[in-house]
Formats: sequence, C-alpha cells, structure tokens
Amino acid sequence: MPKDYYKILGVEKGASADEIKKAFKKLAMQHHPDRQGGNEAKFKEINEAYQVLSDQNKRERYDQFGSDFEQQGGFGGGANWDDFMRAARGQQGGGGFDFGGVDLGDLFGGMFGFGSGRGGGGHGQSQGRDIQVDVEIDFKEAAFGVEREVSLRKQSACDVCRGEGAEPGSSLDTCGTCKGQGQVMQQQRTFLGMMQTVAACPTCHGRGKFATKKCKHCGGDGVVAKNTTISVKIPAGIDTGQSIRLTSHGEAAPHGGGSGDLYVRVHVKPSKIFHREDFDIYTESTITFPQAVLGDTISVETIDGPVKMVVPDGTESGQLIRLKGRGITRIGSASRGDQYVKVKINVPKKVSKQARKLLEELGREI
Repeated sequence: MPKDYYKILGVEKGASADEIKKAFKKLAMQHHPDRQGGNEAKFKEINEAYQVLSDQNKRERYDQFGSDFEQQGGFGGGANWDDFMRAARGQQGGGGFDFGGVDLGDLFGGMFGFGSGRGGGGHGQSQGRDIQVDVEIDFKEAAFGVEREVSLRKQSACDVCRGEGAEPGSSLDTCGTCKGQGQVMQQQRTFLGMMQTVAACPTCHGRGKFATKKCKHCGGDGVVAKNTTISVKIPAGIDTGQSIRLTSHGEAAPHGGGSGDLYVRVHVKPSKIFHREDFDIYTESTITFPQAVLGDTISVETIDGPVKMVVPDGTESGQLIRLKGRGITRIGSASRGDQYVKVKINVPKKVSKQARKLLEELGREI
C-alpha cells in the first residue's frame, strides 16, 4: 500500500519547506529510539518521509507517482538508523544523505550526550582556552627559519598539586554524585515534553573523582595564573599572517581538564632590499649603458650574501634576470624559490664631448 508521507509527518500537501522541517524535528525527537517511549520503526518511517519531502525533485516525483516513484526512475528510500546517527554525531560516512539543513548534532547532541564540540580531558571535563601570541621576525629569519622564545601569562596547572586540586598527601575519592562517571543525566521540561540531557557532574566537574582536601595553593581549582616562556621553532618559508599551532600549550582547564592550544602568529618585517612574492624574491640592480650593450658580470645581493650575476649583452632596462634557487625555502621542503633581479640602466644626464661623439657614432651604426 502506498505510503502517505505528508500524513506521516502530519503536514498538508501544500506545506512549505520550513513547515516540513519543523514537523520532522518534532517527530524525530518524539520517536528517537534513545528516548523513553521512542520507536525505531516509527523514527525510520519519519526519516524516510522527510528524505523525500525535503528534496524538491524527490517531492515533485512523489506528488506525481506516489511512494512508488522510485520505480519510475526516482530515488531510493530514506537513510537508515546508522546513517542518521553518523550524521547526528557529525561523522563521515552518513550514506550521502542530505538532512535538509537540519543540524542533527545540534538537535540531539545535548539530549543524548554527543555533539560537535571538542572533547575535554575525560568524562565530561572541559577544555582549556586556546590563546594566541604575536611574534615579529626579520626577512631572512622567515626565509631560513628561526627559534624564538615567547613569554606570556596564562592559566597553567598548579605546580603544588599538579593540576589535581588536592592537597599533597590527600586522596581523590570517587564522586558519589555521578558514581565516577563524570556525567549526570538530567530531566528538562521543554515544549516537546520532558527531555533527558547529559551534563558534566557539578560535584566533580566531570572528573569522576573529587579531592577530600583542596590544595591550598590553587584553592582546589588545579590551575593558577603564571608567567610562562615557551620555545617556538618557526619554520623556514613562513610568511606574515601565518600561525604555528602548539598543541596543548594553551590555557589549562580547571579541575584537571585538558589544555587548549597556543597559536603563534608571525609578522615579518619588510626588507629594504628584498621583495617577496610567494617563495620568489625580487630585487633591483643598476648597470651602466655600456654594460647593458656589451654585457658584464656584476655582484648582486641575495639572502645568502653577494653573488656574481651575468648580464647578457643587449640587456634592456626593466629586464628580469633569474637566479635559480636563491629564493625562499618552501615550507616542509628542501627546495627554494628563485630570485629575480630587475635591471635598471643608469642613463647619465651629462656626458663629455668625446663620449657624446662616440654615442653619436654608435647611434648611426644601430
């Protein structure tokens, strides 16, 4: 017997996309198998209906052929339970199904204990805050890499209790509130009725254990604000605006939670000599008119120091001469970009009579 998807979702045939989405959310929460009174078969039927009616092309075929539209060259049925749960957890492999813009992790995350946020140090513990510092380096340091020390003040694990929050010599007991799980189930009244949610235990702050005697130095929080110096290896080839991520070097979370990350944002001082474009370097060099005509070997400045460069005869003003492998080191590679030297010809404003005569003779020959 053909299925009436509109009836399954409890909407009229002319319902808008927003009305269909709202109906799906309400019914999905009501019949979710993990919820008391939930029904997996009903939930799957609701999901199948939503997969069709939330897609404009599928909906048009359904309106024309009914639920047998898949036999008319239409599309398959709804996503299964595993597809839905993977999508709800924000995981890959959700069967390629589109849930019509409904954020399933946001919809069910708080209710069933999973979501899109980053996990803590264990159980329901919080994660420390990510922090950022800025460091300035010069042009050559960016080209070849450098090691720098950065100083900052941040929340760090207490040195006395090592972040445990317990006075040295005292014990950590299993939390009686959550029975060592770090999480507690809570009943919350919503417009959909009573919903069950998961939250970090308020007694042990998600650790599953609590200190019988709090550390006097940190007051039992396990963290204190202190000045810290961290050595940072800045890779060769880095450019202004790029950041280096130091995992777990951010602020420590209280009560034994995990540490956040430290981001070191790099600023490169501009050079008076070198101009960078990606991994290539551009400089300028001035030559005389005879050098341009006859060619010559000149000394040019590179980030490796002065090198000899051949100026071919007949060089024109503005011409670029390439010095292969004299540019910036590519990040994560031993190879380097190139240096391009823009040649400028120095034309004298005044010349001697003899030089003028020679130039006039040259002009007649050219």
